[in-house]
Amino acid sequence: MVRFEDLKLFLRSAALGSFSVAAREVDLLPGQVSAAIKRLEAELGVRLFARSTRSLRLTAEGEQYLPFAQNALETLREGHDLVHRDRAEVRGVLQVAAPSDFGRNLLLPWLTEFRRAHPALSLRVFLSDQVADVFRDPVDVAIRYGRSDEASFVALPLAPGNRRVLVASPAYLARHGRPASLQALVQHTCLQFMLQAGVYDQWAFHDGGKRQVVSIRGPLLSDDAEVVRRWAVAGEGIACKSWMDVRADVLAGRLEVLLPHLVGDAAPLHLVCPHRRQFSPAVRLLHAALQAHCAVLSADQERGAAAEALPVVSSQPPPSTL
Repeated sequence: MVRFEDLKLFLRSAALGSFSVAAREVDLLPGQVSAAIKRLEAELGVRLFARSTRSLRLTAEGEQYLPFAQNALETLREGHDLVHRDRAEVRGVLQVAAPSDFGRNLLLPWLTEFRRAHPALSLRVFLSDQVADVFRDPVDVAIRYGRSDEASFVALPLAPGNRRVLVASPAYLARHGRPASLQALVQHTCLQFMLQAGVYDQWAFHDGGKRQVVSIRGPLLSDDAEVVRRWAVAGEGIACKSWMDVRADVLAGRLEVLLPHLVGDAAPLHLVCPHRRQFSPAVRLLHAALQAHCAVLSADQERGAAAEALPVVSSQPPPSTL
C-alpha cells in the first residue's frame, strides 16, 4: 500500500530536483527520502526518477504519475480538513510568504495576534519582494500585490481597492518644492525599486479617466521596498508606493501625499493559494483575519477621502535610519 508520507516526499523531490533538499525541508536524512522513493517505486513497479551523481529528474513514468499523486494528496487533505473543520483548535504548520514592506510593518503584528488566538498553530514567515512560487517554494499561501491573469492558482481578495500614491517627506518638500504635475517629477529625485525582476521606473496615474505615464529617475535604487519607504521618510526623494504601505506614515505626518487628484495604478492585495481544495481551516481563518485588518486600513482610500485632508499628528518628521 502506498504511504501518504512517501507520496509527499515524491512530490517535493520532483519539485526541487533533489533528495537532499527535500530531506532538509522535513528534517530527514537524504537516505530516508531515497528509501521512501524506492518503496513507492517498488509498490508501483516502475522507476519514477532517473538518478545520477549530479542530477535527478523524473522518468516518463514519473511524469505520468505526478498529477495523480498531486490529486491524491489534495483529496486526502480535503477529507482531513472536512472531518476536522468543526474542531475549535487549529493545528499544524502554516507557511506564509509576503512582500517585505507589508510583511514587516503590517503583517507581522497581525500574524502575532493570529498565532495567539491559535496557540497550537506554528507559523513560518518568509519576507521578500521576489514573487513566491506557491507550487515550488515551501509555502502554503502567499500575499501578493497586483493583478494576475494566471489561472493556475486561486487569489482571494484582501484589499481589492488598494492603489499606489506619490509621497514625500516634509523635509524633502521644504528643500525641493512640491511638484505641480506628474510631468514635473522628472525635475525631482525619485526613489526606484525592483518590481518583478525589473526596475519600477514607469509611474502611471489616471487623471479624469486618462492614463498618464512618466519615466522617473534618481540615484537611489533597492530591491527591497521597505528600504525605499525609509528613504522617503528620511527625505531622500519621492516614492510611488502602495497606500497600505505608507498610510501610517501619512497619518503621522512623516510623509505627505502629492498630486492627490491623480488616481494611482491599482495595487490590489490578494492571498494566493495553489488550489481551492488546499484551503485548510488555518488558511480560511487567516484569510478572514487579514481581510478584516485590510478593510480598516484601506477604508480611507475606498471612500475616496483626499489624502491631504487626513489628520497630521506631527509637522516635523522624526529621525529615520536605514
